[in-house]
Amino acid sequence: MAVEIIMPKLGMSMEEGTVVEWLKKKGDPVKKGESIVVISSDKIEKDIEAPQDGVLLEIIVQQDETAEVGKVIGYIGQEGEVLKEADRESVAIGMKEEIEAISETMLRVSPAARKLAHEAGIDLRRVSGSGPKGRITRADVEKAIQTRQASSQLESEEQRFTQINKEAINTSESINLKKKMSGQISEMAIEQKDVTVKPITGMRKVIATRMFASLHQTAQLTIHMKADITKLMEVNENIKNELRDESTIKFTITDFIARAVILSLRTHKQMNSLYQDGRIYTYDSVHLGIAVAVENGLVVPVIRYAEKLSLKEISQKIKELSTRAREGALSSEEMTGSTFTITSLGAYGVEFFTPVLNPPEIGILGVGTADDVPVFVEDTVQKRKKLPLSLTFDHQVIDGAPASQFLGMIKHYLENPYKLLYS
Repeated sequence: MAVEIIMPKLGMSMEEGTVVEWLKKKGDPVKKGESIVVISSDKIEKDIEAPQDGVLLEIIVQQDETAEVGKVIGYIGQEGEVLKEADRESVAIGMKEEIEAISETMLRVSPAARKLAHEAGIDLRRVSGSGPKGRITRADVEKAIQTRQASSQLESEEQRFTQINKEAINTSESINLKKKMSGQISEMAIEQKDVTVKPITGMRKVIATRMFASLHQTAQLTIHMKADITKLMEVNENIKNELRDESTIKFTITDFIARAVILSLRTHKQMNSLYQDGRIYTYDSVHLGIAVAVENGLVVPVIRYAEKLSLKEISQKIKELSTRAREGALSSEEMTGSTFTITSLGAYGVEFFTPVLNPPEIGILGVGTADDVPVFVEDTVQKRKKLPLSLTFDHQVIDGAPASQFLGMIKHYLENPYKLLYS
């Protein structure tokens, strides 16, 4: 009897997944436990294993297509077995009904958001939550309402344009314009024969949605400073020499930056806040997000209660989470709940840039590449190592002066590295 391959739920907030790649073709033999398909959620990719020995009878959801959690994406059976259409339809319908029945009860929704969604007729299962652990906030529902209104307005505009175009179609001006546009379209079609078009799905789709929402829902401002890390580099080199036999202790500049950010957030608590539902939530504990570039996008694993960790423990956490992020082994829970984020483009030679906020956070630090520059020290010119720092903050919540003081404290710690070791 055929066994279905279903789209798994990789995290509490996951509603649909994307088939990244089928590792087997229809009719190929498979063994139980063998990877047969790669699927992705909004944050991670995962290999799905065959539930039994047999052959891949049918592929229902093709590569780059999405499917709801629990939906059948393929079937495994015995060689020569024919899948009955009725069985396929009954499984798909039954699974859809089951998912619809439980999905809304599993959603994390604020009371205000649930009430507004009910009044506006918004299906909460189709709303992406921006709160901690994917919680749907009132702002998320308001955005869904605005999106629906914008879509309706666009449809009205398209209908109006179509009507105007029909009324003007017999005029000589419109005929000439139509010929001109037709010629341009033909030329474009010829030029674009080698263009590959594919839908935006999976992790890329979520990144696109969140970044667009971030820029439209916040008042982002970025300020810049340069920290002199010459002494920090010397201290790190001394640590390497002194602890050469300790293979587990190898600090990177990112480790020191993370420590500086954590200490600065403990003083400037307002920067360690989330802004949602028209309220500011300021946290005593620091849950630090570290942006990690992966093959298909970007993920942000979170170091929880980072203020309780030593420099060595921070370093170990960053290395562990970064490695697991690149392997696609992070759980959804390990990528939610951050209160502040650090992102770096230093490895690519970038100096200053404008990092985009990760809502509902109100701050993100961008780190550039450190360069040697000539600096006047009293009457002499010395070679110093300067590190570019870019702080983006939400001006709805915090003003330029306190944000500058926060960035200045990070700079101070990096320029006085022993304070990072003993604070």
